[in-house]
Amino acid sequence: MSSEPSILTTTVGSYPVPEWLAALPSEQARLDATRVVFDIQRQAGIDLPTDGELYRFDVNHPDTNGMIEYFIRPMAGIRAQVGRSDHEAFARMNTMRFRRKAAGVVESPLGEGSLNLMADCELAASVAGGSFKFTVTSPYMLARTLLDRHYGGFEELLTAVAGVLAQQVAGLPCACLQVDEANIPGNPSDGPIAAAAINRVLDSFTGTRAVHLCFGNYGGQTIQKGEWRALTDFLNQLHVDHLVLEMAHRSAADLDALKDVDPRIRLGIGVVDVKVNRVETPEEIAGTLERVEGVLGRGRVSWIHPDCGFWMLKRSVADRKIAALSTGRNLYLERG
Repeated sequence: MSSEPSILTTTVGSYPVPEWLAALPSEQARLDATRVVFDIQRQAGIDLPTDGELYRFDVNHPDTNGMIEYFIRPMAGIRAQVGRSDHEAFARMNTMRFRRKAAGVVESPLGEGSLNLMADCELAASVAGGSFKFTVTSPYMLARTLLDRHYGGFEELLTAVAGVLAQQVAGLPCACLQVDEANIPGNPSDGPIAAAAINRVLDSFTGTRAVHLCFGNYGGQTIQKGEWRALTDFLNQLHVDHLVLEMAHRSAADLDALKDVDPRIRLGIGVVDVKVNRVETPEEIAGTLERVEGVLGRGRVSWIHPDCGFWMLKRSVADRKIAALSTGRNLYLERG
């Protein structure tokens, strides 16, 4: 018989950059910090920890924690220097309401350039102490931050971005690959092309595959307007083992929409709100699980997690929220 709990715990990705790493950054310090991030989660009882994404942090883009520039800037075919004419052209596109400046300008066919996800995943694996999850920003979200002066069409650009990422994720030494998408919730009409691009990335990875979706977390602010009901067709097209969904900061009515998600896809429900400093109690998390399974049915929830990454919170707050996850899960399962 399996000793694995029926509901597993995980985190979404980012962790607050330790002050000592920001003060004295080095390769060794980052490795040590990554080890600390893993140990904090394992000591708290998290079943599938993440590496904290410390390799991504960009002091010039603290509101998005480097989830765009880390992937875009190294790619071949992209110019990172964005001038006035580029800025004005991107603004006219009006594709990213929260972002006025393009992450880069596409001038020639995209390629890996100096992007090397394998190196960062191998570094994480060297100090993980067990199975872990590695995260990659969705090709759809990345494509929407670019000013295209080469492909001549968004779908062609999106396909090219997905192709680069698909090559990067093949063979990564992690138990689970998670693709992060925070833009499609506000643009459900793009669901078919976004799903095709995300699936191209997921299909290149042979381990457990997950997709994290939220409505944005830009400096603690919700960016995308919408609801899960408009996204069920998109969710059902994904080649995933489980979903990682923002729910703690959402209306309770959003739960009903998840009844229409294909049963082959295991549901992950956000039970910790990362947009507030208040720390949820284990009793509250157990109560949330009881309410969620009351709507979706017993056994439908396979994972619980925070709504999004922890990068914007203080470490003391993030650590207590992490600890509450497993304790609350255990309390719920003990009640039967």
